Amino acid sequence: MALSTTPPWDDVQNYIDGEWRTPTSNEGQAVINPATGDEISYVGFSSNEDIDAAVQAGQEAFEEWSTRAVEERIQPLFELKQLLEDHQDELAEILVQEHGKTFDEAKGELRRGIENVEVACGIPSMMQAGHLPNAAPDIDETAVRKPLGVFTAITPFNFPGMIPLWFLPYAVATGNAFILKPSEQDPVVAQRIFELIDEAGFPDGIVQLVHGSVDTVNTLLDHEGIEGASFVGSTPVAKIIYERAAANGKRVQAQGGAKNHIIVSETADLEFAAKKTVSSACACGGERCLANDVVVVEEGVYDEFVDLVLEQAESQTVGYGLDDKTDIGALITSEHEETVRGMIATGIDEGADLLLDGREVEVNGYEDGNFLGPTVFGNLDPEMTIAREEIFGPVLGLMSVENIDEAINVLNRSDFGNAASLFTSSGADARKVRHQADVGNLGVNAGTAAPMAFFHFGGWKDSFFGDLHAQGQDMIHFYTDEQVYIERWPDS
Repeated sequence: MALSTTPPWDDVQNYIDGEWRTPTSNEGQAVINPATGDEISYVGFSSNEDIDAAVQAGQEAFEEWSTRAVEERIQPLFELKQLLEDHQDELAEILVQEHGKTFDEAKGELRRGIENVEVACGIPSMMQAGHLPNAAPDIDETAVRKPLGVFTAITPFNFPGMIPLWFLPYAVATGNAFILKPSEQDPVVAQRIFELIDEAGFPDGIVQLVHGSVDTVNTLLDHEGIEGASFVGSTPVAKIIYERAAANGKRVQAQGGAKNHIIVSETADLEFAAKKTVSSACACGGERCLANDVVVVEEGVYDEFVDLVLEQAESQTVGYGLDDKTDIGALITSEHEETVRGMIATGIDEGADLLLDGREVEVNGYEDGNFLGPTVFGNLDPEMTIAREEIFGPVLGLMSVENIDEAINVLNRSDFGNAASLFTSSGADARKVRHQADVGNLGVNAGTAAPMAFFHFGGWKDSFFGDLHAQGQDMIHFYTDEQVYIERWPDS
């Protein structure tokens, strides 16, 4: 099958054992273009029988795949990497129409996903464990990494092209079978990626796609044929996923929500910091776990920095993601738009100063779209709801502090520990934040602390549940177990 970039599209399909199949439950939902309000596809939900078929196919394929030479296992990944490169613009166009972000943001997301495929092609080196001759008298010991079986990943709506590739390449390169359950809100780009996977030459059953909602997720987490599960989403759901998968004896990594901070010191390049701050908070409509939406500014430059932020925010163009002039696209659903509007109202009720109101933005020709303009609050208090809870929209709040020590204290009081950024020209300030900030991803003079694919994506506190993170070497440990081989060859 080959998907056109122009909707409406045919109903979304499962990909099980190398075949495209219609999900067999009686439930499903429309896929809506968030900028136009038009139905562009339909996704049916998988039944328990669909999941059983996928797991069984994965188990059967794993038996042969896990014994293949590792050099053979990465050949389809090389092919997939090239196919993703060749079809990047096409995938980005599909992504914009079902998600709402801009075309450039979609291409950037896919680039990040492709980087993970590239890194996974290095599995022959990454899977090496260790060898110690003469570990004991006349004994050599070797640690060997072995794949475990069928894994699954449950991925979110906000990066439907990238986040599946945090997991899929590493799972199959290490010798496992893999089942993806993408978000039901924007599943079309996942289907198109799987069309490319079908071309790449993986054996039937090694890489599979199932669609569904909560019941599908629970069936995967409870299935005795699933060895482990990865999840990215909100913190309340991440906790449930972690607990349920762990209770079923599975390996599990669950990435939760965030409340990220930017610290701006008096020595910072304020214009540069303001530009990166607005981009961090508003890119992808603020619908990303690395959005820094609380800015803690040293009091000596607070007023100047607020003016610069407002100048940057007011210059943002809200519109349809395929329009070249658009900076901020649509939010994923009308329900989510209302949730973000409710958070703005809460900020006003709790006494924050509304410096820029994006609720009245209009996009000509797209009156049914889920649009919000950049919204900026001043004089936040750390105890306000909008200073503590994830908003997932283009909303930014600023507060003044006396010094870097107070700024670090504000950051560390958060229940979340996903990411933070510091803008400064002081090495001493940078060192202090590096040693004292309780976050898993920390950027200095970088608006978004997004690790490259060869480093793991770290989240701390209520932003992550598990031991091993997405991307990089952590994935090798997650998808394999070590066997220690102890040998002695006494003289005959």
